[in-house]
Amino acid sequence: MEYNDNDYDYNDYPQHDGNGSVKGLKIAIIILLIVLAVISFFFWKQVQELKRDQIGITEERDTLTNRLTVLLGQMGDLKVDNDTMNIALMQQRHIADSLLDRLKKERGWNYAKIKKYERELGTLRATMQGFVRQIDSLNRLNQQLVGENMRFKREMSSYRLRAEAAEEMTQELNNKVKRASQLRARDVALLAYSKRNKLVSRAKQTEKLVTEFILTANEVAIPGERTVYVRVITPEADILGSPDGGRFTFAGESIPYTAKRVVDYQGDDLPVSIYYDITGLYAGQYTVMVYVDGQMVGQSDVILK
Repeated sequence: MEYNDNDYDYNDYPQHDGNGSVKGLKIAIIILLIVLAVISFFFWKQVQELKRDQIGITEERDTLTNRLTVLLGQMGDLKVDNDTMNIALMQQRHIADSLLDRLKKERGWNYAKIKKYERELGTLRATMQGFVRQIDSLNRLNQQLVGENMRFKREMSSYRLRAEAAEEMTQELNNKVKRASQLRARDVALLAYSKRNKLVSRAKQTEKLVTEFILTANEVAIPGERTVYVRVITPEADILGSPDGGRFTFAGESIPYTAKRVVDYQGDDLPVSIYYDITGLYAGQYTVMVYVDGQMVGQSDVILK
C-alpha cells in the first residue's frame, strides 16, 4: 500500500498555543494593579484623615492661643486702687504669660494636651471673672463714697474745710475698703479631746485641742490661700507655743502662735479645724483667738475642770 502525504490531517495533532500564557499574565497584572489601587486608596484615605486631625489640632491650638491672648489683654485692662488685689492680679498675669509661653513652645500636640490647656485656660478665666466681680464691688462702693464726698464738699463754706473734708473722705474710703475686704470668723469654738478622740471637759483627760470655726463669705475679699493662726491662752495668761516656736506679725509686732493652717478661701463660707496636741493641762479657762491677714477675726473660751 502506498502512502500519500495528503492522507494525513496535521490538525488532528495537539498544537502548542503561546497566547494562553500571555493572557494569564495579563490577568495577573490586572489583579495586582487592582490590589495596588485598593491599598493606595486606603493609604491615601488614612493620610487624609491624619491631615484632617492635624488641621483640627492646629485650629484648636490657634484658638487656644487667641483666647489666651485676649484674656491677657483683658487682664491688662483691669485697674484697681488696691495693693493686695494688684499683687494677686499680677500673679495671675504671670501664670497666663507662662501658659502662653508653654503653648508657643509645645511641639507634641494632641487632643489630650488640647483638653489640658483648655482646663488651665478655664481656670484662669474663672479667676479673672472673680477679679472683675471684686473690682465692680469696689467701684460701686467707691462711687457711693465719692457721691457722699461731693455732697459733703458742697456743704463746706471754705476751701480749707473742703480740703480737710476730702482728706477725711479719702481716708474713710480706704478704711471702708479695708474693712469690707477683711475676713471674719463665726461659730468659733475651742474643744478638748482625749487620746481616743472623745470630747472631754477635764484638763487631765485632754490630749488634743481643736479650734473650729467658719470663715464667713465675703465677695469683696480676694480669693486664694490664707494662713490662719490661732493662739491659745492658758488660765495663767501664758501662750501655748507651737512645736516649732513659730511667730507671725500682728499690729506691727512679732508674736508667737499656737498652731496654724493654710486654707484655700474662695469667697464662700469655709469651715476650718486646727489641731494642737497637748498634755499636762490644768483646770481653768482657756481662750483661743483666731487671726487672718494680720487681723484677729474671732475668739472663744472653754473651761476645763
